[in-house]
Order: sequence, then structure tokens, then C-alpha cells
Amino acid sequence: MMQAETKKSLIVVAVCIVLAVGGFFGYQQIFTKGIDRLPAKPCAGAVDRSIVADALPAARTADERGKITTTSASNQFTFWCYVSAGDSIISGEAESGFATEEGWRESYSSKVDGDPVSVSAGEVKVIALDNLASVYIPCTPPRQAEYKVERTHSLVSDVRTIGESRVQGVALRQALMDFAYQLTKHAYRVGKCKDARDFPDELPRIQTD
Repeated sequence: MMQAETKKSLIVVAVCIVLAVGGFFGYQQIFTKGIDRLPAKPCAGAVDRSIVADALPAARTADERGKITTTSASNQFTFWCYVSAGDSIISGEAESGFATEEGWRESYSSKVDGDPVSVSAGEVKVIALDNLASVYIPCTPPRQAEYKVERTHSLVSDVRTIGESRVQGVALRQALMDFAYQLTKHAYRVGKCKDARDFPDELPRIQTD
């Protein structure tokens, strides 16, 4: 009799474990896999989904948008990128214009959200703060009037997070820099910057003490 009751108890325990495990994985699939359902390259192919997953927390739903807008009067362009996971967002824009590298750097010297960290890969310059990263690269838009060629032309990308992020500190800065870099490479191509340029596969990693 005791053996029968013990066997019955073990069966009940086993069933409970199976249900608990099944419920856990069911919860994961329903409530935490929103980012996994995004395209492999969100924002019209601009960035890798893995970078979004590095920056944003798991969520039930996720959404993404990417588009380019142009200004016919000045032949400038902006590529916009937005990815959300629940209430958290990573968004950025790559905008062509006339910023110099010196002016671009000075614009971040007064920011209050952390000491800037800088890396570079050739002419690609990158700055990261606590929840913001920016990329600078020379870029002459197509159909630029000849009399304006002597001006400095550039492409500047800014990326930030809104709401909670998956990681903090150096890890978040690196994710934002990687996101901004891929956004810049994509915008450089679809915006048809005149200068032929080879981009490295990835940026240097942030050095830590």
C-alpha cells in the first residue's frame, strides 16, 4: 500500500514539474520573444537584430521602422531607424550636413550623461556617452552643386535608448556604438554618398581598465 501511494506521489510530482517547465517555456515564447520575431536586419536592413537584443530587454512585442527622407533644395538626406521592445526603444538617425569633425566633437563636450568614450576606424569617428552614441564620417551627397564642393560634407548618426535597457555601463555604450555604426554604413550606401569607402566589419571594442 505504501509503495502504491509513493508511486502515485512521484507521478504527481513529475506531472507538476512537466507542467511547470512547459509553462515556463510557454511564457518565454508568448511574453519574451518579441525581438526574436523581428527581421534579421531591422530598419530596412540597416542593423543586425542581435545588436537590438543586446541593448533592449526581452518583451512580448517588438516593432521596427526604417526610412530615408531627402531635401531636394539642399540635396541632403536623413535615414531614420526605430526599434521598440515593449516600453523600451532604441532609435537613431543618420543625417547628412556640413558638420566638421571638430564641431561635432565640441557638440558632445557639454553633455551631462557621462564622460565621452571615443573610438575610430579610419575616417569613421565614434563617441559614446551613457545612453547615447554618435558617429561622424565625411560624406558628399549625390548631385551636390559644384560651387558647394569646397564645403565640408559629413554624415552624422545619433543613437539613444529610451526606457529600460538590457545592459548598462560599458556594455550599453558598446551596443549603442555598434548600432550607430551599422546605421551609418547603411545610410552611407542608400544615401549614395559620392566618396567610395571601405568600412571595416566592426568598430574597435571599448577598452576598459
